[in-house]
Amino acid sequence: MPLVNVHERLGRPTAITALDGEEAVYVVGGAVRDVLLGRAPHELDFVVEGDAVAVARRAADRLGGRVTVHERFGTATVEASDVSFDLAGARREHYARPGALPDVELGASLAEDLARRDFTVNAIALHLADGELTYCEGAREDLEAGVLRVLHEGSFRDDPTRLLRLARYAARLTFAVEPRTDQLAAEAVAGGAVETVTGSRLGAELRLLLGEPQPAALLELERHGLGRALLGPGFHVDPGRVERAMALPTPRPDLAALMTTGLDTSKLDDLAFPAAERDVLAAPIPDLDDAMTDVELWRRLRRSPPEAVAAAGADGAARRWLEDVRHRRLAIDGHDIVAAGLEGPAVGAALDTAMEAMLDGRADSRDEQLAAALGRSIDP
Repeated sequence: MPLVNVHERLGRPTAITALDGEEAVYVVGGAVRDVLLGRAPHELDFVVEGDAVAVARRAADRLGGRVTVHERFGTATVEASDVSFDLAGARREHYARPGALPDVELGASLAEDLARRDFTVNAIALHLADGELTYCEGAREDLEAGVLRVLHEGSFRDDPTRLLRLARYAARLTFAVEPRTDQLAAEAVAGGAVETVTGSRLGAELRLLLGEPQPAALLELERHGLGRALLGPGFHVDPGRVERAMALPTPRPDLAALMTTGLDTSKLDDLAFPAAERDVLAAPIPDLDDAMTDVELWRRLRRSPPEAVAAAGADGAARRWLEDVRHRRLAIDGHDIVAAGLEGPAVGAALDTAMEAMLDGRADSRDEQLAAALGRSIDP
């Protein structure tokens, strides 16, 4: 693809307009990879060969925005009314121990900055000023061949979260893992690499992986036992079950997919999953039978998260509950029961009785539901 076309594919978002005239700024990583593959880039990552903070201040002035400087990592965030983006100074990185956050050394060249990245296909830079492309060694060839390759032998040892990124990119891009990279990944998992990283970093990568194409991304966790290392020995992916769970209407089909894998939910705290997600994932998966009546479904499932129902595997019963039964509402409410003379726990019990009568086809109208709630009969 001619360079000018690559440059044009990035469009003219506010961030790029704000960086007009800055000779030392490059777009790097996934955005360049995606444009070269004919995909729309999700986000733009900028590297400055030199002083990123000074460039950020000039960009903020052009936008009438402000700058937040992150000293440790040599990055600056530009924020204006309709845009927020980061600029990072080109850097070298050193890992004091496996799994540690890197020590950053600024003042590196663009080539040195690209050499510290995770995979060759992400080690490509586009010069904003003229659209010139800079490739790390092997990057062009691997991109054309559809191959994921680490840049050095210690990559997974230095940063084991790259094991999860390998799974993410393999699923999203449908790229093959280069044999030596695959061997290094196997050695890293077998050697306990994931135990050297904080759970919060692993959990963040795992939640990103849930947003990738499924069941492909979860199946990538089967590679070399990575899923078992993260989520317990019961982890296993049944592609058909994942697809069925995700096809059902739930607020979080990604969580429904994960619930089908037999994960050890006690691991979720260590992985720093947000409380709301943890509560869904830790919910029991109910036993369902497609022959269950609407009343039986209501009794069994009314307190279950939709994702747990989707993960249960009985497609007919689950779909009937998720698409129909759980959305049915009484024509009466608690105020009607209180007005009829009941109070306390008896109000909830009466509404439950009315709901069962409605679901059983015995109380369609408001009067019939109120009568059922109060234990009365209605003359035909």
